[in-house]
Amino acid sequence: MLGNKVVRTIIASRVLLQLGVWVRNFAILLYVTEITGNDPFYVSLISVAEFAPIFLFALIGGTFADRWLPKKTMILSDGLSALSVFAVLLVVLMGSWRALLLATFVSAVLSQFSQPSAMKLFKQHVPEEQLQGVMAVFQSLTAFFMVIGPMIGAFIYEHYGIETSLAIMGVMFIGSALVLGLLPKDMPDETASERKGIATEIKAGLHYVRSSAVLRNLGISFAFAGLGAGLVQPLGVFVMIENLGKDSSFLQWMMVVNGAAMMLGGTLVIGIGKKVKPQILLAAGLLMSAAGTIGMGSAHNVLLAILLQALTGFFYPCVHIGINTLILQNTETAYMGRVGGIMGPMFMGFMVIGMSMAGYLKGVFSLFAVFTGSGVLFLMGTLILLPLLRIRKLA
Repeated sequence: MLGNKVVRTIIASRVLLQLGVWVRNFAILLYVTEITGNDPFYVSLISVAEFAPIFLFALIGGTFADRWLPKKTMILSDGLSALSVFAVLLVVLMGSWRALLLATFVSAVLSQFSQPSAMKLFKQHVPEEQLQGVMAVFQSLTAFFMVIGPMIGAFIYEHYGIETSLAIMGVMFIGSALVLGLLPKDMPDETASERKGIATEIKAGLHYVRSSAVLRNLGISFAFAGLGAGLVQPLGVFVMIENLGKDSSFLQWMMVVNGAAMMLGGTLVIGIGKKVKPQILLAAGLLMSAAGTIGMGSAHNVLLAILLQALTGFFYPCVHIGINTLILQNTETAYMGRVGGIMGPMFMGFMVIGMSMAGYLKGVFSLFAVFTGSGVLFLMGTLILLPLLRIRKLA
């Protein structure tokens, strides 16, 4: 799998991008927190700038990714991201810190064009039996940076400041664009002559997902998983304080445990990728998420809570690896971008809905009730997959 030049090159690009993004995320978070005196409005705007493009541009970006050549699209996206960062750096040097939100927003928008293009390249250049292993590698890489990214970002900001942090981010994006130049030449697009208007192609993408039983079930399952994840994400700090008797800072150690377990889980899937069907991986991940979430809501013992965090973290990669593998296996190359542009907002949209309801539901019911409700949603997502488990080969 790692002997594949496309896989190696995109991994190298993703390492640079992850470094740049984590340095950006924590530098901007710490800087805005410091300069505004912990103003919750501006701190929350950082998350809006990071996640809003997923809703606003994922389907549009996916549609254009289907129309454009993937290598050129990825290089152009990283190059434009770098230019936007250096432009924002100049503005910050002149004293306007609010432009930092623009840097986050622009790079998040451009990633909606770049990420579907990477999936398209995998579809073109990676044998089907290796797709699950490739997804596992990328999930492990994401988990690795979830552990070390905050430490790197905070260290660079605290020692060198916001200007250096932005400069490093820009250099990482330029480095990624240069690395992507090593990819093979784009294949000629045989469907270019059949192209119609953007609105028509978006409708065709929606129809494509609706007409596929596999993709339709995946979308519904993904929505349940997103809602379940969103309900508990803002409430982790209350588990630390109310259930475990710790202060809020203990949450960071739980996150380290979760991230380390995610790395182990992703690594295991790399080893067993050819032996386990992706729909089995996905169902196992959702089922363990259900059990772990309900357990966390009732845990009053620190060791038990750590073990549950490790359990959910270990199986969490199975969810994303299973879904991405099923999408790759069951989507034609011409529709890769649009399918990804539909599935991504499906998860994120319902997660944001869950996050917005979490505090209210905790006040009306209880912490345990919300965590139990989240676990039930994960379980419902598993039940939606039952028809897929009986199929030996979906693609």
